[in-house]
Amino acid sequence: MSRFYILFFLLVTLSTAKAQTNYSVSLIPKALMPYASAVVRDENIVTEVKDNDDVIYHYKKAITVLNKNGDDIAHIVLFYDKMNALKGLKGITYNEFGKQVGKFGEKDFSDESAISGYSLYEDSRVKHLIPSIGSYPYTIEYECEIRSKQTLMFRDWEPVPQTGLAVEKSAYTFICKPDFKIRYKEINMPATVVTGTTKEGFKTYTWQVNNLKALRPEPLHPLDVTYLSRVKIAPVNFAYGRLTGSFSNWKELGLWNYNNLLAGRDQLLPQTVERVKDLTANITDAKQKAKAIYEFMQGKTNYISVQVGIGGYMPTPALDVDNLKYGDCKALVNYTQALLKVAGIESWYCVVTGDEDKISLMPDFASMNQGNHIILCLPFKNDTTFLECTSQKMPFGFLSDFTDDRTVLACTPQGGKLLHTPKYLYADNLQARKAAFSIAPDGTLKGNIATTYKGTQYDNIQSLIDEASTEQVKTIRKMYSSITNLDVEKVDIKQDKKQMPVATENINLTARDFASEDNGKLYFSLNPLNRQRPVRDVHNRITPVYINRGYTDDDEIIYDLPAGYHPDMEQLNVNLNTTFGKYQANTFLVNGKLIYKRHIELWDGTYKPEAYAEVVNFYQKVADTDNYNVTLVKD
Repeated sequence: MSRFYILFFLLVTLSTAKAQTNYSVSLIPKALMPYASAVVRDENIVTEVKDNDDVIYHYKKAITVLNKNGDDIAHIVLFYDKMNALKGLKGITYNEFGKQVGKFGEKDFSDESAISGYSLYEDSRVKHLIPSIGSYPYTIEYECEIRSKQTLMFRDWEPVPQTGLAVEKSAYTFICKPDFKIRYKEINMPATVVTGTTKEGFKTYTWQVNNLKALRPEPLHPLDVTYLSRVKIAPVNFAYGRLTGSFSNWKELGLWNYNNLLAGRDQLLPQTVERVKDLTANITDAKQKAKAIYEFMQGKTNYISVQVGIGGYMPTPALDVDNLKYGDCKALVNYTQALLKVAGIESWYCVVTGDEDKISLMPDFASMNQGNHIILCLPFKNDTTFLECTSQKMPFGFLSDFTDDRTVLACTPQGGKLLHTPKYLYADNLQARKAAFSIAPDGTLKGNIATTYKGTQYDNIQSLIDEASTEQVKTIRKMYSSITNLDVEKVDIKQDKKQMPVATENINLTARDFASEDNGKLYFSLNPLNRQRPVRDVHNRITPVYINRGYTDDDEIIYDLPAGYHPDMEQLNVNLNTTFGKYQANTFLVNGKLIYKRHIELWDGTYKPEAYAEVVNFYQKVADTDNYNVTLVKD
């Protein structure tokens, strides 16, 4: 998906610093070592705004890598483009005793196009390097300067951007002229801002943290934005190329977006206008008209990312999309808006953070770097509908797990409006599976599986719907990898593209040696189709337990047992009820058939850290039951 709002956020992720007197690992305070794979020894970031189109970012950092897990933390990744020039990149490496063992410069970095696989063209490039010296621990220090021609967006400062990283010292300073106004938001910060003035009369905002312990990675942790420290900065007045403006809230930012990036870009080819009119001529309901137009757009266009200069923010004109038949998320939303306008249907261009994690725009702090994707809102009375315009397969009105249940910004002629996208409840996100299997005396399995996918679980199968049968079989064998020697004989996948879509998958299969034979007995796994894994136990948990998305799985398998055999087992009767979900597993023996039923519900939400012991126990019991083995003995 489009990265047009996060490009500059990534631009200054890492850089380099001059040598400190001694980077011996022995000098790291012992209190910082627990859970740390790396330690920031000294970091200094300075953002200097000389003018609206002249910003210099000075970045210096020294980081000690303690073990292999720290290599990724120390990975230097630098994005640059025509608006942001990278200069003065250099660094030094030290061994564990603080002795210099090497140097590196810009020529040692890999320099690649940052074009994503679905992009037509971008002007973004990336330099990256992991300057390891081959043994642990080691230290790297590096520095660079980035010169930017815009003040629309400034990167956040994150002194501890991830778990496993401790910090001896990190400081961030923002310098600007007295008349350059900013807004800032401190999030989970252990230190508050200190303001001052330079001898030249420039205003300074400084944050500094010292001796921050590493956060332990904890399963089912909350979203990073809710518990890691950061400072967000946004301008009041800004420039981006020839565009200027100001904003202090979402209403003003949405209005600027509409007036400067969207208005007047809705012209269409005359024949397209006539096609839309013909398409909707006999439809009276506005929502059904919109559905017909949306499906027309899907059939005519393809998604290709366009990320060049202001094109990272401004959609390609609808007329160009009409001619070329492709566009990025911005262009396709703008194009769909233009088509709907022909039919007299109002729609709003919406900025959203697209991710499987439900990341919302901050209601109390407007800034340009909080979104990375665009969707479309149709504000029907009492029936607000959202559209994902980049997919040729997505049903009308369905958002999937990429943009559901989060706050977004609608850019309207009256200004920005904060809206919330639909939430798909655990009962909506259903995977219901029924299988009928027979087991032969030689252990061969034969039968069929019928699975229904709804809500966000529809995403599990959507990509396979129009694939070639060979690709479908390849993917299905991975989905059911617990069945060894699986031979998929037939696959049939159908979909009902309702606003709450449904897909059905029917499979005929065989599997040699599904049941293993030993001393006249047959052994097989009762549940080869849907198994839960346990979660890692963590004592003295700190963060709340966060379940991002709820769902329901309903499984039934009927085994026709080989003649002359019966199961040697106690009937399963497991029933677990918790504050965050429930699980049931039962078996029945009816007329020579072994019937297995499994039902699990997981409820999204945030739960107290103390609930984690219950979570571990729940997942372990589910995993143990899901791995139950059956023994068949001769009558």
